[in-house]
Amino acid sequence: MTYTAVAVIVRVFAKRRRRSQVKEYQSLSHTRWECKYHVVFIPKRRKKTIFGVLRRHLGEVFRELARHKEAEVVEGHLMPDHVHICLSIPPKIAVSSVVGYMKGKSAITIARKFMGRERSFTGEVFWARGYFVSTVGVNEEVVRAYIRQQEAEDERYDQMKLKI
Repeated sequence: MTYTAVAVIVRVFAKRRRRSQVKEYQSLSHTRWECKYHVVFIPKRRKKTIFGVLRRHLGEVFRELARHKEAEVVEGHLMPDHVHICLSIPPKIAVSSVVGYMKGKSAITIARKFMGRERSFTGEVFWARGYFVSTVGVNEEVVRAYIRQQEAEDERYDQMKLKI
């Protein structure tokens, strides 16, 4: 191999290495973006109603509803009395519209499949009015790990309360 051939190979591998270190952003027609949000919401009166078949079913419902709004569920965890979701939402869509849509449509789905309602009712009340939202930013891995470990953390906290 000649010196120039080796130099070309080194440059190609260097470009590949740099490309793998650069974060891949999503894009719209004139925008490159990465907007991720940590969202938490609870059932009405914080009842422990998210368990069993409902818990297994809600994950797919939330993913499908997020796709309807051009968003994506990056990470999620359903606790018996609250929901943690990391959502990737395009900057052209308001966070409140995505979360409101997901809560409203999932309440209707829950009423149809698990409460025996056959007709499509509006105003079904399953979720409490508000929600918590925080931008993820640079700490995405920390937030995703927090969401994954939330159940163990809650159990540890409950054990600490029992010792008193």
